[in-house]
Amino acid sequence: MRFSFLIIDDNASNAKKTLELFENFPNYFCAGVAKDNEMAINQIIKLKPQLVIVQIPAKAEERTVLFKTIAELFQYVESLPYFVALAESSNYAFEAIQSGFSDYIVESLQLHDLGKLLFKFEKKTPVHLATSICIKSYSDYHFVALQNVTYLKADNNTTDIQMDNGKTVNAYKTLKHFESTLPFYFLRIHKSYIVNINHVSRIHFSKSKCYLNYNEILPFSLTYKDNVDSIIRKINI
Repeated sequence: MRFSFLIIDDNASNAKKTLELFENFPNYFCAGVAKDNEMAINQIIKLKPQLVIVQIPAKAEERTVLFKTIAELFQYVESLPYFVALAESSNYAFEAIQSGFSDYIVESLQLHDLGKLLFKFEKKTPVHLATSICIKSYSDYHFVALQNVTYLKADNNTTDIQMDNGKTVNAYKTLKHFESTLPFYFLRIHKSYIVNINHVSRIHFSKSKCYLNYNEILPFSLTYKDNVDSIIRKINI
């Protein structure tokens, strides 16, 4: 799992088909599915996906708002994703490219189209995922391998970082700080918890429980249901 992507599509059936195509590419993690521009912007800013697949609306007013919204992102988002437009015709291709889209696919997205798209995307997008973080406490520097972190827990204005060997590392940073700086495979599921999705072994919706490595059990809240849904999509692949 090296890349995260977001789908912007108000048609649930189309979005589902796109997700099913991505199941053929296990290196990709779906960070979310947005149904409108406002939700999409929030997801892009919050989750920082590297790839965004956008279904171009048929209605002229909705298209205008979409293109304007994408163009405005370039003014205040430091790290922009690779935008791909999906449309029934090439009539809006020029306008899409002007707005900041990197690619444009006409007609229904097929497996071979997605394969070629991802090949081009990967050539233009080198992988720069952090593999460790440095936790500083006065003059003490603790280097933590991210793959060994199972979850982070808020403790007032500090954060407890739980490792897979049972050790806990204390950080003098808030959970919100880590939420905005950790790689995409760390997702917040509760006001007090961020989990490494690679360690999630079970999600129990009726009990609102998230199981890590089959032995650690954390609560999740409906406030972060979109993130829990993202974890389930990855587990189902």
